[in-house]
Amino acid sequence: MSISITTELLDGCVLALLSKEDYYGYTLTQRVQEFSPVSESTMYPVLRRLKKENWLETYDEAYQGRNRRYYKITDAGLDRLIEIKNDWHEYKETLDNVLGGKG
Repeated sequence: MSISITTELLDGCVLALLSKEDYYGYTLTQRVQEFSPVSESTMYPVLRRLKKENWLETYDEAYQGRNRRYYKITDAGLDRLIEIKNDWHEYKETLDNVLGGKG
């Protein structure tokens, strides 16, 4: 797929994944890469920004002698995800009407 993903949609995808389970950074990046060509160097600033907005929080867990930083969605992040989903549905409906020949 060659359609670029917007910042808001990337935020929504990250928040949606984290609404199902907590992920550490590398695995979260891999999950996002299943549907968008995003690099680790792109993902980590996104995660820092989402944390700064209080939509995510982090915690560390030991794994094979090292710490992994896990990301967890907050209640504010769940609220933001609902907003993004609503925006997406409106946007998708508009595009479907235009691209689908209804508009």
